[in-house]
Amino acid sequence: MYLMISTYLAPLDQVDQAREAHLAFVGELESAGVLVSAGRQNPPAGGVILLNVDTEAEARELMAPDPYLQQGLAEYAATGWTPTRGVLADWKN
Repeated sequence: MYLMISTYLAPLDQVDQAREAHLAFVGELESAGVLVSAGRQNPPAGGVILLNVDTEAEARELMAPDPYLQQGLAEYAATGWTPTRGVLADWKN
């Protein structure tokens, strides 16, 4: 799995103008079966998307069409992650 942790690069009002398109994009990831979970950070300085993929390259390829990236509103840091405790510990691909 990969955590895609975003940091907003623009003021929140600008980010929110693209939020509907971003959420539609996230919905497409969910429909494709690669989204495990997603949400905005609190306070809203970015967000987190958890993808069920094996490599950083796959994660970055999936995220490339994100309107936030396309419009220069956010950047993503990719962190590989294997859950070992809690509700995701037995997650199966």
